[in-house]
Amino acid sequence: MAATSSSKIALVTGAGSGVGRASALALMQAGFTVVVTGRRADKLEDTAKAGPAGKCLVAPSDLSDPASIDALFARVRETFGRLDLLFNNAGIGAPAIAFEDVSVAQWKAVVDTNLTAPFLCTQHAFRIMKAQTPRGGRIINNGSISAHAPRPLSAAYTATKHAITGLTKSTALDGRPFDIACGQIDIGNAATEMTARMVDGVLQADGRKAPEPRMDVSAVASAVVHMASMPLDANVLFMTVMATKMPFVGRG
Repeated sequence: MAATSSSKIALVTGAGSGVGRASALALMQAGFTVVVTGRRADKLEDTAKAGPAGKCLVAPSDLSDPASIDALFARVRETFGRLDLLFNNAGIGAPAIAFEDVSVAQWKAVVDTNLTAPFLCTQHAFRIMKAQTPRGGRIINNGSISAHAPRPLSAAYTATKHAITGLTKSTALDGRPFDIACGQIDIGNAATEMTARMVDGVLQADGRKAPEPRMDVSAVASAVVHMASMPLDANVLFMTVMATKMPFVGRG
């Protein structure tokens, strides 16, 4: 598969569903050629079929496995010879259980996917973006509202999302001399399979279970396209996109 001379190359992780899928499709519509990755090839194929013909490369990978990440970026380099955008979107959570009952294995699984994988993907992106002509590119990290405030019983997920904020800042700083921009999008209650349970109610900080408003995932996809389409001399360092009435700001 070859990109057109005018097409920019994007890589979206976790692109088989939810925010990743919506963002990949929106980037295709905006003119990007998009590499979609994640564990489930069938879901990635569904994403590819929903987009414009010839604008997508399906590249399954296991982001918890460094060797699989190596192979993914080797394929991107061999296929296109460049990378203009990396959207570090994939993420998982641990079961909502008491803090002291989270196992080491559960903790490590979340850290491997939510923090180590974006770090490794960013390293690979740096190597490509620094060497390509024209030089540079953009990296967007999915930070989540949990990068600012936790939900109850979410220590592993919240810790990784707070860490993503540090990774975003370091990436933005270390990429500056090489025309590599990095920003973070913090998402609150996009209507996806992951947030379907919010309609019936989710645990609140005061112990109540209450439904929470959600927003259409297209709002997130549009924000990602906006960040991705800026010239490299401008950057959205942090953006929060949230359901207007979700209990985040103020006292809920």
